[in-house]
Amino acid sequence: MSRKILILTEGLSSPNSAKTACSVIRYRREEVVGVLDTTVMPQSCQGLFEVGGDLPVVNSVEAVPEANVLLIGIAPTGGGLPESMRMQVLAAIERGMDIESGLHDFLADDEEFVKAAQKSGSVLRDLRRNNERDVAQRQNISTECLRVHTVGHDCSVGKMITSIEITRGLEADGVDAKFIATGQTGILVEGDGCPVDAVVADFISGSVEKQILAHQHHQVLVVEGQGSITHPCYSAVTLGLLHGCLPDVLVYCYELGRTQVKGVDHIELPSMESQKDLYLAMANAAHSCRFVGVSINSRNADERTYRKEKERIESEWGLPACDVFREDAGPLVKAVKAQINN
Repeated sequence: MSRKILILTEGLSSPNSAKTACSVIRYRREEVVGVLDTTVMPQSCQGLFEVGGDLPVVNSVEAVPEANVLLIGIAPTGGGLPESMRMQVLAAIERGMDIESGLHDFLADDEEFVKAAQKSGSVLRDLRRNNERDVAQRQNISTECLRVHTVGHDCSVGKMITSIEITRGLEADGVDAKFIATGQTGILVEGDGCPVDAVVADFISGSVEKQILAHQHHQVLVVEGQGSITHPCYSAVTLGLLHGCLPDVLVYCYELGRTQVKGVDHIELPSMESQKDLYLAMANAAHSCRFVGVSINSRNADERTYRKEKERIESEWGLPACDVFREDAGPLVKAVKAQINN
């Protein structure tokens, strides 16, 4: 049976708060049949999410009878299921729909959900549940496969999107490339990967290394970044990922105009220049590495401001830069291609 996904974004229907929903709509559009949010008027997705065209936003599970999967379409800080979503999840389970969640709160640990699923035959899938228990060995890593890693100034600046767009651009140019997903949304888009922020700390690098070893028959692996090396909450995951994938090259990602750390906005972001140096120091402590490009998230800037910023970064950093949505990933794809077999 083909998957027909209804995405739940109850009360959080915006490009920022429902980034999982937006990315699944953007990259798995053929599987999505609608978005569920009882707090908004029925309308098209485009108006709420700036993606999805005429895909419907509905107010009940019953409004899309063909749906057979309910996907939790948010990624909140802390990863808990909002209480406001429980009623919709239970309604979907009672209809026999499978439920998919990338939250840190596992559906299969919720007695009410489990009991309802046993009665209806629904399957509860927790994308972050894992049993990773391997430490990194740094052995048998191919020198023939180029490893690209996106890193960021902060959370939610476009590391996953940049990784996917670079991968797709390489594939369009005839390069055998593979996107390595490391978070819930990337896993939903790619169909495989490892949720590194749910792995026990000792095994983060090993879990990423396992992904590298499994896929290094490709010419290029583009590894999705998580968090930032200076984020007060998530830096441990960022460093474990960095040392697990042993990148040959890095792409720096940031949001134009952001000044405060996401989730702890009483803390100012460090300068991008100091952070870039820190990434290089941490990466080169494990494997020779350098930056080859910059991805600018300019969603809150006008065209003139974006162009001025792009010129500044390219001039001061000596690297190609672009917004992969406002333009495309062409400059970054070209920069990565130049490193193949180099």
